[in-house]
Amino acid sequence: MCRFLCRTALLVGAALAMASQAAAERPPNIIYIMADDAGYGDFSCYGQEKFSTPHIDRLAAEGMRFTQHYSGSTVCAPTRCSLMVGRHTGRISVRGNREHQPVGQMPMDAEETTVAERLQQAGYATGAFGKWGLGYPGSHGDPLNKGFDVFFGYNCQRNAHTYYPTWLYDNAERIELDGQTYSHDLIMERALRFIRENRDRPFFCYLPVTIPHAAMQVPDEYAAPFREKWPQFNDRIGRYAGTRVTNPIAAFAGMMVKMDEGVGELLALLEELGIDEHTVVMFTSDNGPHREGGHQPDFFNSNGPFSGYKRDLTDGGIRMPFLVRWPGRIEAGAVSHHISAHWDFLPTACDLAGATTPDDLDGISMLPTLLGRLDQQKQHDYLYWEFYERGGKRAVRLGKWKAIQRNLHKDADSPILLYDVEADPAEQHDLAADHPEVIAQVRAAFAEAHEPTDTWHFRALGR
Repeated sequence: MCRFLCRTALLVGAALAMASQAAAERPPNIIYIMADDAGYGDFSCYGQEKFSTPHIDRLAAEGMRFTQHYSGSTVCAPTRCSLMVGRHTGRISVRGNREHQPVGQMPMDAEETTVAERLQQAGYATGAFGKWGLGYPGSHGDPLNKGFDVFFGYNCQRNAHTYYPTWLYDNAERIELDGQTYSHDLIMERALRFIRENRDRPFFCYLPVTIPHAAMQVPDEYAAPFREKWPQFNDRIGRYAGTRVTNPIAAFAGMMVKMDEGVGELLALLEELGIDEHTVVMFTSDNGPHREGGHQPDFFNSNGPFSGYKRDLTDGGIRMPFLVRWPGRIEAGAVSHHISAHWDFLPTACDLAGATTPDDLDGISMLPTLLGRLDQQKQHDYLYWEFYERGGKRAVRLGKWKAIQRNLHKDADSPILLYDVEADPAEQHDLAADHPEVIAQVRAAFAEAHEPTDTWHFRALGR
């Protein structure tokens, strides 16, 4: 009997060792959460004082908080395209919000390969839950045609202007809703189901939630505590896309608490399934804070120490929160000042997954920074943005320097403004006249970064 029990113990021990080795060799799961129109200062780990985000703060406390991470663009669709393909807005097919009727947005180019396609080819299960905006249903830009095994949520950005929609997309099927169900709950439910169903294989869960975009809508139990806290706003009405919200200031705070709660549920599920230490969780936002639906970002100091909002190329419009948690691999409570951007996600994800990283990218893998190997971290020569609304403008970040050129639909020689964003994060003091050598570098970066296209161009500059 003793010999049998000892033999059994040895077999069980060997099986556990093999399972442990297999888990160690398996590439990590990747969860990428993107808020919609939340500013740098909208989280308590980045200085928010009007409400708290303890579960998102946990990502910072148990992982790495970045202070110089930038969005792909200053509005929704181009940011998402930049994130998906690893390039900046001078070299992607979707450089602005452009509609398709009756549903959806103009699709990204068929030949653009997404991070989901790369991970899918590496054996990952891939799912997207939330807002897409990169191709109408059935187009070559449909998420199901861009590397995602499953999709649930808003294919169309216009439809995402309400949190109580009458329909959403479940893969290729348009499903009818009662208009009384809070969409964020449905999106989180499906994302958590995807994680549960794929716990035994590597997965990529892309979670571009819609909070706190557009209309300030949230179930009443989340807004009520803030209406009591700020009764001076109870006579204010927020209106957006046919919605009407009393005290949108309280509703915004409630929305952020609601989103934070969902992050907490996700982290709890990872622990329940025993995959917490084998999962990289990333959190960011798509662009700076909006001023729609009665939202008052100045009341919340939503853009932190920076100036500008959504649709601006000052840092208030494009410098983003970015948190990464990977227990046992990323130092808890670490802070990184590495200059990075959304287009760095694709090469980082490929490195995590052991997938082939394409050569023709603007992104640089941040994995050395995440693992504390700073001597191995490559740096950007510059970061670049171009934006075609509000007169047309472009910007570049070169080390401590940030340059912005506006009014490019009318004036090819419009002034280039130059700021030292280390000394002047609010970009209040133009130093262009004092540093012609930096302006020369800026012009060279502008010329190199812009890839001509017939679809997107500044009118004063031609293609």
